[in-house]
Amino acid sequence: MKRSVLKAIAVAVAVAAFGVASAQERTIKFTTQNPEGHPIVAGMHKFADIVAAKSGGKIKVNLFPGGVLGGDGPVISAMQGGTIEMASMNSSYLAGQVKEFAIFDFPFMFSNSKEADAVVDGPFGKQMHAKLEPKGVIGLTYWELGFRNITNNKRPIVKVEDIAGLKLRVIPTPINVDWVKTLGANPTPMTFGEVYAALEQGAIDGQENPLTVISANKLFEVQKYVTLTNHQYNPQSVLISKKFWDTLSPAEKKIISDAAVESTVYQRQQARVQATTALETVKKGGMQVTELSAAEVDKLREKMRPVIAKFAVSVGQETVKGLQEELAKARK
Repeated sequence: MKRSVLKAIAVAVAVAAFGVASAQERTIKFTTQNPEGHPIVAGMHKFADIVAAKSGGKIKVNLFPGGVLGGDGPVISAMQGGTIEMASMNSSYLAGQVKEFAIFDFPFMFSNSKEADAVVDGPFGKQMHAKLEPKGVIGLTYWELGFRNITNNKRPIVKVEDIAGLKLRVIPTPINVDWVKTLGANPTPMTFGEVYAALEQGAIDGQENPLTVISANKLFEVQKYVTLTNHQYNPQSVLISKKFWDTLSPAEKKIISDAAVESTVYQRQQARVQATTALETVKKGGMQVTELSAAEVDKLREKMRPVIAKFAVSVGQETVKGLQEELAKARK
């Protein structure tokens, strides 16, 4: 073996050993609204394993899936206060902290996962996460929640007009309320932890989420119809408390940052595999699946344009332009 190769291996081993030696005994609470079995939680398990390996077992990551530590709003506050160290949540939910994050709720922004990866992994995604630091939260990476679809108990949706009149749960952000209103439906903002019971009790007719969320949370038990609209793509931010981050040594920060990046590849792979199996799961669960025709999708896109134009103003033209430029590069 060449001397240069041996030297490179020795350096790598020394760096890894330094990281382990420099790590203190620490415990991290890592939470999400998604339940065990969801690809986000699979990513959390992978992250925890990598951190344990890189720190020689000194940094232990305890997982709290299923929203057991509270909804996303209280979790953000707890991270800002330093009482919860880490969380993974829908990136668009962060619009409550930094208004520009509402852009991740713009309908029909991404055509496929490849485009989404290029945007969130590139300069645009990094710039967005950098905006969180003054708010007391650090963005480590983006995982994949996926493309959203509409479910309901009233009727199969085969044309855009079928959405009118439905009482749909939406993520509690202004743009989600607006696009549902634009389609003539009745938006009901609520945290995800309340959705199953609200559907079961008939307080709402339906909701919209990626198939992996619908499947993992067994919404097929309380919903009859699912329509493959793919109307929004949601990246999922992996976040760490700045108050906690500032207590870490450079070596510890590197362990956690590297683990976040490494686990991202695995998490997205799981998300994409499970998106296919989730469709079969909801069918077996008794849901009737419909898909909008190309003409109806075009009609849906057209109806969404005024919503996008309205929120482009509040999000900021610079942010919209930045995303569009990254998409143009990805589409070349």
